[in-house]
Amino acid sequence: MPDRAPQPVDRQLPTDEARELISLVRDIARREIAPKAAEEEDAGRFPRELFALLSDSGLLGLPYDAEYGGGDQPYEVYLQVLEELAAARLTVGLGVSVHSLACYALAAHGTKEQRAEHLPAMLGGGLLGGYCLSEPSSGSDAASLRTRAVRDGDDWVITGTKAWITHGGVADFYTVMARTGEEGPRGITAFLVPGDAAGVSAAAPEKKMGLKGSPTAQIHFDGVRVPDARRIGDEGQGFAIALSSLDSGRLGIAACAIGVAQAALDEAVAYARQRRQFGRPIADFQGLRFMLADMATQIEAGRALYLAAARLRDAGRPFAKQAAMAKLHCTDAAMRVTTDAVQILGGYGYTADFPAERYMREAKVLQIVEGTNQIQRMVIARHLAGPETR
Repeated sequence: MPDRAPQPVDRQLPTDEARELISLVRDIARREIAPKAAEEEDAGRFPRELFALLSDSGLLGLPYDAEYGGGDQPYEVYLQVLEELAAARLTVGLGVSVHSLACYALAAHGTKEQRAEHLPAMLGGGLLGGYCLSEPSSGSDAASLRTRAVRDGDDWVITGTKAWITHGGVADFYTVMARTGEEGPRGITAFLVPGDAAGVSAAAPEKKMGLKGSPTAQIHFDGVRVPDARRIGDEGQGFAIALSSLDSGRLGIAACAIGVAQAALDEAVAYARQRRQFGRPIADFQGLRFMLADMATQIEAGRALYLAAARLRDAGRPFAKQAAMAKLHCTDAAMRVTTDAVQILGGYGYTADFPAERYMREAKVLQIVEGTNQIQRMVIARHLAGPETR
């Protein structure tokens, strides 16, 4: 059955502009995203035209400077936009988050000339980005990556394979981490690589449990030549850039997780109110009411956690620990909430006639991407107790 548009969440927004922005996002979600979500996810169709619409509407560059075509919005607002989009369809919300992640390195670490040349098209010119850090043999241990960039005059020649790349094969540009020096984190450098550069190719998309409309694929770099002008930051700075990128990206995943969880709760509440057993709505039964109360509480707690981390970021204060906490809590909560939503719908929840089973399958990947939740626990523990002794 077609998905309903997300139910309005009562949001505390800092400005009238932010309230108008959320209203615009809700209108796009209601008209353009939600009605086709179930059908297109089932067919594994990537909605590229939606991203063109979002770009035209100014929604692909929200947290970046207006000077370069961005929206000049604080993360507190940007993340709530992501939540609204993910509630309508995770492929869209996650896609915007990954695009923002792909833009981060250049926006935060590029030269003024690089930003002026590339960012306007990336933020509002209809382009879509991908982020290339993971490899077939280096996921959680990202510092061991093997993709290599070798200097050749004024160019770099990149060779290697990246894995689990969202928008792999459809992105217009990739932010790529490649080894330019010694083993370990100090030998990695960041590059901005055009998606149509000679030698860039994509493997067949992965066949996934969920999020089927979002292409995830290996990207092969076969002697890809890029000018030094597309190197981002200093040589050897790439791993630090990657970690900084992921701190912000994890907040995007947290917001998307709460969006999926909210959609699942809305579905469960609507079903419980109309489904009758033993002569009355099942929403009357205390056991089920307690489930709904717990689901709503986990969602509100997660929303408060990611917004608290976003406000630290907006204030220019350290937020890495809070970002890891938000990613950990929100994605674990989404898994619990979506599982309970399936249970509330009973047999119907296990069928594709209702979106609850899709929400459950989609929630699972959020516990894995941009640092597994086990990695998040390691990050949090290091902030509390210091690095591990060896």
